Amino acid sequence: MITFRPLAGAVGAQSPVPLAYLLQVDDIRVLLDCGSPDWSPEHPSQYADAYCDALRHCAPTVDLVLISHGDLAHAGLYAYACARWGLTAPAYTTIPVQAMARIVTLEDIEGTRDEQDVLDEDLPPDSDPRASNPLNSAPPKYVATVNQVHEAYDAVNTLRYSQPTHLQGKCQGITITPFSAGHTLGGTIWKIRSPSAGTIVYAVNMNHMRERHLDGTVLFRPSAGGIFEPLARPDLFITDADRANVITSRRKDRDAAMIDAIGATLSSRCSLLLPCDAGPRLLELLVLLDQHWKFADFRYPICLLSRNGREMLTFVRSMMEWVGGTVSKEDVGVDGSGKTGSKRRRADDEAEDEALGAFALRFKYLEFFLNPQALSRHPFRMGLLGLYSLTLPRFPDNVVLLTSRGEEGTLTRILFDRWNNSQRGDDTWDKGKIGSNVMLDGSLHLRMNSKVPLQGTELELYLAKERAIKEKEAAQQAAIVRNQRMLEADEDDSDEESDSEEEDEVERALNEDQMDTADGESAVLASARRRKAEKLEDNDWGLDMDDGLTKTLLSFDIYLKGNVSKATSFFKSTEKKRKVDEYGETVDVGMWLRRGKVFEQEAESDEIKEARWRQAEEESKTAVQEPPSKFVSSEIEIQLACRLLFIDMEGLNDGRAVKTIVPQVNPRKMILVHASMDAARTLIESCGQIRAMTKDIYAPGTGESIQIGQQTNSFSISLSDELLHTLKMSRFEDNEVGYVTGRVVNHFSSTIPILEPSGVSVPADAHVRNDVPRNRVLGSRLARPLPHSTMIGELKLTALKARLTAIGIPAELIGEGVLICGAGARRDQPGDNIEDTVAVRKTGRGKVELEGNVSSVYYTVRKEIYGLHALVAA
Repeated sequence: MITFRPLAGAVGAQSPVPLAYLLQVDDIRVLLDCGSPDWSPEHPSQYADAYCDALRHCAPTVDLVLISHGDLAHAGLYAYACARWGLTAPAYTTIPVQAMARIVTLEDIEGTRDEQDVLDEDLPPDSDPRASNPLNSAPPKYVATVNQVHEAYDAVNTLRYSQPTHLQGKCQGITITPFSAGHTLGGTIWKIRSPSAGTIVYAVNMNHMRERHLDGTVLFRPSAGGIFEPLARPDLFITDADRANVITSRRKDRDAAMIDAIGATLSSRCSLLLPCDAGPRLLELLVLLDQHWKFADFRYPICLLSRNGREMLTFVRSMMEWVGGTVSKEDVGVDGSGKTGSKRRRADDEAEDEALGAFALRFKYLEFFLNPQALSRHPFRMGLLGLYSLTLPRFPDNVVLLTSRGEEGTLTRILFDRWNNSQRGDDTWDKGKIGSNVMLDGSLHLRMNSKVPLQGTELELYLAKERAIKEKEAAQQAAIVRNQRMLEADEDDSDEESDSEEEDEVERALNEDQMDTADGESAVLASARRRKAEKLEDNDWGLDMDDGLTKTLLSFDIYLKGNVSKATSFFKSTEKKRKVDEYGETVDVGMWLRRGKVFEQEAESDEIKEARWRQAEEESKTAVQEPPSKFVSSEIEIQLACRLLFIDMEGLNDGRAVKTIVPQVNPRKMILVHASMDAARTLIESCGQIRAMTKDIYAPGTGESIQIGQQTNSFSISLSDELLHTLKMSRFEDNEVGYVTGRVVNHFSSTIPILEPSGVSVPADAHVRNDVPRNRVLGSRLARPLPHSTMIGELKLTALKARLTAIGIPAELIGEGVLICGAGARRDQPGDNIEDTVAVRKTGRGKVELEGNVSSVYYTVRKEIYGLHALVAA
C-alpha cells in the first residue's frame, strides 16, 4: 500500500514552494525533497510555521531521503533537520545537486545570520525556539550553522544518472535510480521500484528543452521516439502542474529581449540589476551574458554580488561531464579562438584553473564582490534591497530585470505583480509573449534588517562582560591544569611506593633465616616507613582544593575488607589500587601525550620556537575580527524611479509540454503537486479528454493523506531441488517468471516452509496439512480447476507494428488502439482484398482482440503478439 502526504508544495497551497512530500511504501517512509521557505518575507504568514512543525514531527521516523534539485526550494531545510530534528535517515542525490545545495544553503544562512539574530545555536536538539523566548512574537527562523551544513551534506550518498541502487537495512527490496530532469545541473527524476508497490516515478520541475549549459530531460526525447522506456507506464507518477495553464514564449525571443534590454541600458550609461541567488539557474544567465559580452565587445564588467559564487563556478568547471547544451566537454582546454589556456590565465583565477580549464565557463568579464559595500559606498542590504542602489541616484533609465517570479510575500513577487498588472491583456507573462518594461514610480515601504557596530555605553558594557567571561575561563583553565599536575605527581609517588614495597618483599625473602637477629632494626624501619606513607597520604588528601575540581578529579579504586563505606577509627588509612582491566593496568593516554608534547617543546631549538611564535603573531594580525555589533530592524520608504522588466528564465516546462508528456508517460495512477487549483484542474481536464489515460488522478492538499492500493503481506518459502529442475522460466523485463504447483511441507529442521512437487513422498518427520472437505461422497474425486497458461506484459501497438514491418508484413495504425495488418494496410491495394487482413484491437486493460480470417498472416501476427509477452506455461 502507498500513502502520500504533502508537507509543503501541495495543490492549492498558499505558496507553491518549498517542496516536501512524505511517501510511505508499506512500512518504509520516504521524504521527497526538503525545501526551506523564505525567512524574511515582506508579508509574514503562518504557512512556513505549519510546514516546519509537520517536518519536525515526522523527521525522526523517516527511513529514506531523496533530493531532486540543488536549490532552496528542494533542499534548503535538510541541514537543519539533520542537526536539530533527528533526520538521520540515509539521503541520496546526484553529485552536482549535493554541491549546489551546499553552496545555496551556505549563501542563505550567512545572509540571514548577517542581518538577523538567530538565537538557536545553544538550544538542545529537537527544541522549539519559540519556547526559549515566548515574548518574541516574530515567527521562528530555522537556520543552520556552517558546520551543520557541511556535516549534513558530507553524509549524503551521491549517485550518477541511470545508476540503480539496491537499498539495505529496513529499506531492503527497494531500488532507486536517478535520471536527468533538466532545469538545474544534476536535476533528478527518481524511479523507485518496490516488489509490493511496483514502480513509482517522482518527477518535478522538469525541462525538455535544451539550454546553453544543460540538455533536456531524458523523460521525453522526440528524436529518440518519445518517452524514455524505463520511465514509461509507471504504477504511480508524481509530478507538478504549476505551469499547466502557462504558455512560455520562445527561447529565441526571450534571449533577444534580454540582450536588447541590456544593450540599451548600458549604451545610455546606466546600470542594470538582475536579482538572483547563487543557485543552479545562475549558471544559465552567466553563460548567456558572457557570450553576449564577447560578441558585443563590451568594456563594462559583469558584477556578481555573492559570497559563494566563485566556489560554485569552480565546482562546475570540475564537473564538466554533467554539463550539456552548447557548453560541453569538447570546450575543455580550448577557447573560441583555438588558443590554449596557458597564455590567458589571470592572476585571480590561478587556483580555479587547477580544477579544470573549461574556457566556455571562465567568464573573463565577470568580477566578484562579497558584499554591496565593495561595489558601492551606500550601506544597503544585499539581495532584496539592491534596488535601493539604483533608485538612490533617481535615474529613470536604470533597469531592474526579473528572471523569476519569486516566492509569495517576497520583494521579487511584489515587483513582479506590479509589472504583470501593468501589462495589457495579451502581453502578460503566461500568454506566450514578451511584455514591455514599465516605469516604477511612487514609493515602497520595506523592512530593513541590518547589523550595526556597538557604540558608547553599549560598547563599554559589552567589553566589560567579555573581560569577565575571559577571566573566568582563564581561572577555570588554570585550576584544571594545576589539578592535572597534582594527579601526575600523585601517580609518580604511587610508583615509588610500589617499588619500595617490592624491594621489601625481596629483602624479607632473602633474610628469613636472620629474622631473629634483626627484629629490632626491622621494626624501627617498618615504623618509619609507615609514618612516611601516612604523611604522604595526608599531604595528598590535604591539598588546597579549587572549587571542588580536585575532589572530582582525585578518585581512586579503594579496597577495604568487608562492607566499609567510609573511613573509621579502625581504618584510618586507605590502600590505593591501580585501575586494571582484562589486559592489565590501564594507561592514561592523555598524560603521556601531554608529557610527549612537553618533551618535544623542550627539545626544539630557539630558532624553531621563534619561527612558530612569529607565525602565530602574523596569523593573529591577518585574522579578521568583527567589531561588536547588534541587529536592528527599521521601516524604510523607497522612492521608485527606475524601469522594471520581467523575462522568464526559470527553465521549466510550460502547459503545452506538460499536456504532451504526461499522456505519453501513461501512468496507471497519478498524483499532482506543486500547483494552483486552476493549474491542476486544467491538467486533469486535459487528461480526461484522452480515453487511454488513467482516471485515477489525485491532487491532495497540504497535510492530506491519500492511500493507493491495499496492504500487502509478503511471506518467504523455499523451493526444493526437485521442483526447481522441473520449472520452465520465461523472462519478463528484469525478472524470470514461471508457473509452479506443489505442496507446502514444514520440516522440524527448518523454520521456512518448503514447496515440493505433489508426487514426492513426504518424509516421516514432516507435517503436511490435509484438509478434507465436508459432505464429500465416498469414492468421488476432488473437483480441481484445470491449469491454464498466463501471459505477462503489456502489448504496445507501435512495437508490434515495428516487428511486423521487419518481417515484411505491412501494418498501419488507424484510430485509437487499432492496428491493421496485412494487405488491408496497403493504400495501393484494392479494398476488397480482405482475406489477408488482420485487425489487432486493445479493448481494455489486459485485453487484446485479434480479428481476421484464418490465414498465414493471422498466425504470424498471433506469434508476434506472443513474442511480446512472457508466456508462463501451466
